[in-house]
Order: sequence, then structure tokens, then C-alpha cells
Amino acid sequence: MADDMIGYDQLMQDALRSVVRAALQEAASPRGLPGKHHFYITFRTHAPGVLIPEHLRARYPDEMTIVLEHQFWDLEVYADRFRVILKFSGQPHPITIPLSAITRFFDPSVKFGLQFEQHHADEARLASGDDAGHPAPREAQAEAVAPPAAADGAVVSLDAFRKK
Repeated sequence: MADDMIGYDQLMQDALRSVVRAALQEAASPRGLPGKHHFYITFRTHAPGVLIPEHLRARYPDEMTIVLEHQFWDLEVYADRFRVILKFSGQPHPITIPLSAITRFFDPSVKFGLQFEQHHADEARLASGDDAGHPAPREAQAEAVAPPAAADGAVVSLDAFRKK
């Protein structure tokens, strides 16, 4: 098998993350999320560039899922990350999530989901410095997925803060 000198896996991952970015840009527009659209976004809490309160990082050491539906503020979308203010335990906190930290994106209103899978062996190799300057190959799959939950079954939901 020939070596992939173009990096198709990374190109595909970047293209799929651009779908997430475009959906977030729609939510950040002045009219907000159209119709019944809302997003479940699961991300790696210790990924480079993730900025979340330390108590959340301690509570969710691997992954965390946030919901963007009714109660989120000041959503800003950049080329490589997004920033939003969410309430946790009744207190507003700004969080910043690089698109590369996202592992799952799901819009249950239309049953659309993306799942980004990384090879754990490649992540361990990168963390140990054994990458020899080459990025780890990554796979991304576009598929309809069930509503995400963290590995321990915990989902951070804002339902408790909604006015009924």
C-alpha cells in the first residue's frame, strides 16, 4: 500500500469539522438557532486549548457533553474554536472549545450526528513525543448517532435551568 502523502484522513476530518463550525455560526447569528435545532457537543476536557472551569475539568476528566439550546450566551465562532457562556450550578462561565477537541456533535431535532474518532495509541505516542514530527492519523465518520453521553453516562444538561 502506498503512503498517503496528501493526508486524506486529515482533510476529511477538517471538512467534517467545518460542518460543525457552520452549524455553530448559524447558532451565533442574530436570529439564533432556527426551528427546533439544538446541539449536543461532546469534547475532550484535557485537549490542548480547552478552557473550562477547573471544577468541571475535575468532574469530567475525559469527556464532557454540553447542550446548546435555549440558555447560552455570547456564542463566538472562530476558524479553529468556539467560545460560549453557559451556566453551571447557576453560575455563568465562559468556555472555549477548539474544534479539534470535539469528539461528537449531534442535532437531535433532525437526527444528524458526526463522530470523530482518534486512535488512542496515536494520542499516547504524541503525548510521549515519539511522533517524529508527523501528525497522528485520525479518522472521522459522518453518521447518524444516538444522543451522546459521556463514557461514565453523565451528560451535562441545561434542562434544570430552563424556565418552564
